[in-house]
Amino acid sequence: MIATHTAPLTFSTIEKDAGLKKALGMKRSDLIAEITASQLKGRGGAGFPTGVKWNLAAAAQAEQKFVVCNADEGEPGTFKDRVILTDHADLVFEGMTIGGYAIGATEGIVYLRAEYTYLRPHLEAVLAARRTKGLLGANVAGKAGFTFDIRIQMGAGAYVCGEETALIESLEGHRGEPRNRPPFPVDTGFLDRPTIVNNVETFAWVASILFKGAEWFKAVGTQRSTGFKLFSVSGDCTKPGVYEFPMGITVARLLEAVGGEGAKAVQIGGASGHCIPATEFGRTIAFEDVSTGGSIIVFGPDRDMLEVAHNFLEFFAEESCGQCTPCRDGNPKLLECVEMLDNGVCSAQYLQDICGLGETMQVASKCGLGQSSPNAFLSIVKHFKGELMGRG
Repeated sequence: MIATHTAPLTFSTIEKDAGLKKALGMKRSDLIAEITASQLKGRGGAGFPTGVKWNLAAAAQAEQKFVVCNADEGEPGTFKDRVILTDHADLVFEGMTIGGYAIGATEGIVYLRAEYTYLRPHLEAVLAARRTKGLLGANVAGKAGFTFDIRIQMGAGAYVCGEETALIESLEGHRGEPRNRPPFPVDTGFLDRPTIVNNVETFAWVASILFKGAEWFKAVGTQRSTGFKLFSVSGDCTKPGVYEFPMGITVARLLEAVGGEGAKAVQIGGASGHCIPATEFGRTIAFEDVSTGGSIIVFGPDRDMLEVAHNFLEFFAEESCGQCTPCRDGNPKLLECVEMLDNGVCSAQYLQDICGLGETMQVASKCGLGQSSPNAFLSIVKHFKGELMGRG
C-alpha cells in the first residue's frame, strides 16, 4: 500500500547533527543517562528500554562492539520505517553514530529489508555525504579518537529476521534462525561481540532527544510510555498513511484522525498484534495497554473477520523458520481450524481446544514469531465468535 497521507513529523524540526555534536561533548555515561532519563523504549514493538540496553553494552568488556539498525520492516501493515529512511535517513545515521559513541563501537550496520533494495542507492548517497562532511570515519565531527562508520547489508527476505538474534545470524551469513538466550546480543551479538540492535525509528528519536533533551521527550505521552510514536495506518479508512501521535492516544481518537469512524475492529501491531473491537476503542495505545510497533489496520463494518484471521495465519505458517515445534506445527493447526470454521465443520469444543493450543504457543515458542502469531486469531475468536461459528 502506498501512503496517501503523511502528516508533518517532529523529525522535520530537528536541527541536523546538532544532537550528535552535543553527544560528543558529553561523557559516555552522561549520554546514556540522558537516554535513560527520557524513558525511550524500543519503537520496533518489543519496547525494551533503550538506555538500559545501551548501558549493558557499554559495560561489556570487548575490543570491538557493533551498532545494528533493524530496518527489516516485515510486519504486515507497517511502512513507517520506509518513510523515515526516505525522508530522514540523516537522522537515523546520526542516532546510530551517537549509539556508537555511547557504547564504544566503531562499526554500524543497517540491516535493510530485502524488499527495500530500491532505497539502497539513496542511503549510500547519504552515507557518502556524511563521510565527506567528517560525520563518519576517523575523528567523527572533530572528536579525537572516535572512529565510526556505517555500512548497509541487505536482508534475507524472511519475516523471522526481524527478530534481533535471527537478524544477527543472517548478518553472519547463516540461516535466519533465533538464537537461544542468554547470552544476549549486548554481551554476545554480531561475531560474538557486544551489539546493540535498535529499530529505525528508535535511532531517529535518539538524535532528537539529544538535540531537545530528555525532559522534552518525557513531557509527551504517559508516565510509562513517554514521547511520540509513528503509526502506519492502512485498511478501511479515508486517509491511510504515516502519522505521528503522542503515546497514550486512544484508538477512537486515532480513528477520527485517519477517517476510520464506523470501524468494527482495529488490528494494532500488525499481523502479530491484537484485534480490538469497537467496544474497546476507548483503550490507549501504549506499552501499559495495547502496545504496537506502529501498524494500525482498520477493519470496516463489512470486513469478514474470519478472512482476516485466515490471511494472517497463512502468512505465519509460511514465515515460521520451523526451528521449534510449537510454532512450526502450531500455525498450520490454527490455519486448519480457520478453514474448518469457514466450511462449517468446526465444533465449539474443537475451537476451544485450538485456542488452548494458541495459548501454549504464546508461552512455549522460542521467539517472538511463534509467541505472537496466535494473537490475532485468539482475539478474533474472543470478540467475533458469533460471526465465525455456523458457517458453510
